[in-house]
Amino acid sequence: MNQLNAKFVISAEKLSQCPAFNLPEFPLLGRSNVGKSSFINAIANNKKLAKTSNTPGKTRLINFFNFSDMFMIADLPGYGYAKVSKEAQAKWQKYLEEYLLNRKEIKSLIQFIDARHDVQKNDIQMREWVDAYNLPIFTIVTKIDYVPKSKQLSVINKIKQEIKGEVFPFSATDNRYTEKVIEYLINLCK
Repeated sequence: MNQLNAKFVISAEKLSQCPAFNLPEFPLLGRSNVGKSSFINAIANNKKLAKTSNTPGKTRLINFFNFSDMFMIADLPGYGYAKVSKEAQAKWQKYLEEYLLNRKEIKSLIQFIDARHDVQKNDIQMREWVDAYNLPIFTIVTKIDYVPKSKQLSVINKIKQEIKGEVFPFSATDNRYTEKVIEYLINLCK
């Protein structure tokens, strides 16, 4: 297993506050509570690195994590559910678009989809937005351990049909998927 030394670096609200690092960066896109923080903790092999919560919408800023000075993970606020005002949501959207379209360090976006549910309308809208700007992206299917083993492949194939590109199954509790994802990230950095 690739052992990565990961640490939290900084939180930023907008592009101008993002850290000046010359490392490949991977922003995490996904609905609230899809498992982005659990993903960070799993690939860091540190359950306390990124704060996880059962309450959707807890991530309000872009949180940067440095993985062994090889790459950065940027945990973005989740889309689809947050108990905040329309004005706050509009501000987030503006800041996130600015970040995603202008951050030169971004190597690839990572979209997270929950294996327990069909691909949601806002997942498809996000993917259409990413495709419209021709940004690199791949997909992590989280919580695959909640799907019966006999149905996992069909769930992954269905998501592949709906959302084109590379798709990786992932479980924060079952480490057998972690190494393949880390390997893929490291290869993208080359």
